[in-house]
Amino acid sequence: MSGAPTVAAPASEQHIAQTERYAAHNYHPLPVVIAEGDGAWVTDVEGRRYLDCLAGYSALNFGHRPARLIQRAHQQLDRLTLTSRAFYNDQLGPFAEALANLTGKQMVLPMNSGAEAVETAIKVSRKWGYQVKGVAPGAAKILTMHGNFHGRTTTIVSFSDDGVATADYGPFTPGFRSVPYGDIDAVAQAIDENVVAVLFEPVQGEGGVVLPPDGFLRNLRTLCTQHGVLMVADEIQAGLARTGRTFACDHEDVVPDIYILGKALGGGIYPISAIAADTDILGVVTPGSHGSTFGGNPLAAAIGTEVVATLQTGEFQRRARILGERLAAGLAPLVGSGVIAVRVRGLWAGVDIDPALLTGRQVCERLLARGVLAKDTHGSTIRLAPPLVVTEQDIDHLVAALTHVIGSARATAIVAATR
Repeated sequence: MSGAPTVAAPASEQHIAQTERYAAHNYHPLPVVIAEGDGAWVTDVEGRRYLDCLAGYSALNFGHRPARLIQRAHQQLDRLTLTSRAFYNDQLGPFAEALANLTGKQMVLPMNSGAEAVETAIKVSRKWGYQVKGVAPGAAKILTMHGNFHGRTTTIVSFSDDGVATADYGPFTPGFRSVPYGDIDAVAQAIDENVVAVLFEPVQGEGGVVLPPDGFLRNLRTLCTQHGVLMVADEIQAGLARTGRTFACDHEDVVPDIYILGKALGGGIYPISAIAADTDILGVVTPGSHGSTFGGNPLAAAIGTEVVATLQTGEFQRRARILGERLAAGLAPLVGSGVIAVRVRGLWAGVDIDPALLTGRQVCERLLARGVLAKDTHGSTIRLAPPLVVTEQDIDHLVAALTHVIGSARATAIVAATR
C-alpha cells in the first residue's frame, strides 16, 4: 500500500457517489445533498443553506418539520403505527370524517402514494360505470388530457404522452382516450356511451404549471353532468392550499365527483393519499375488491387529521394568495427579457425560459449556486413552488436570484454576439 495519506472527498461527493452506485438512476438530481430542513429552508451536509422552491412537488406545503404535525406524529408513534385494515383502529374514523367534511363528500378511501390514489379512482370509476351507469362489461373508457401527469405505474403511463415515461414499458393498459387539455369541444366530441369518467388536473403541475382556459372547469362540470360521466379531479399537486384555495377546482366554484388527493395530505412527513366521493360512487367498493396494507394506518390517519385541521384555519390558503401575488409581480418584468412566459396560480409558478438562452436545467444549476432549489421540466421550463410558510423576504430572494441568473446569461449572450 502507498504511504501517501488518503484524502477524503467532500461529504456531498461521497453521498452522491454512494447513491449513484447503489440506487437506480430513475432521477437526475441536482448536485446537492440535503441533511436538514426547517420551514422553507434546507441545509446540506456541508452546512450551506438553500431556499426550497420545489417543496417536494407540493408535498411540503406546510414547510419542513411543521411543529404542529411533527408533534402529532410523535404522539401517535408512541401509541400505534400499523394494524392493517384487517382490524379497526381509533384514528381512521376521525380522519375519514375530517377529510369527508373538508371535501364536502360522504366517504373517503385512503391509500399511500398519489399514484395509488389515481389507480383507485380509475378502478372506482370503471366499477361505477359497470354497476351504476350500465356500460357493457369490459367496454368502459376514461378520457384523459394531453400533457397529463398522474404517476408512473404501468396503467397510468398507458395514457401519458411523455416519451421518457413510456419508452420500453409496453404493452399498455387499454381503456383510455386522450384529448387536448382545456379543449371542451374535444372533450364533448370524445364522449360516447362507454365513457365513464374524465380524469384531469385542474392545473397541470408536471407540465409546467399549465392553467386551463377560463371557464373550462365549469364547462367540464356541465358536460359531465349532462352525459352521466364522472368528473375526476387529480388535486394531488394542485390541492390543499397550493393555489390559494383549498382545492384548485374552487377557483371556478366547481365540485368534481371524485377528488384525488395526496402529497400535502401527509404534511411532508408520511405518504398519505385518498380519494373522496359520495356514497353512490364509493359504495361500489366491497370488501376484498380493493385495499392496501398501509392504507389508512393509524400513523397516517393521525397525521392526516391534523393536516385537515391545519387547512381549516384558512391560513395557508391566504398565504398562498398573498405571497403568490408578490411572486407574480416579481416575475412579470422578466417576460421578454430572457423569459418567454410566466404562469402563476397561488404560490405556484411555471417559468418558460428562452431556450436560446438557457435550458431549464442550467437555470436550476445556477439558482443552486445562489442558494435556491428549483426543478426544471420539459426542457426550458422551471417550476417554482416554495412551501407556503415562506416570508416576503424569501420571495424577494427567489426573484432576485432568478433575475440575476437570467440577466447574467443575457449579458453573456450579448457579449458573444458582438464578437
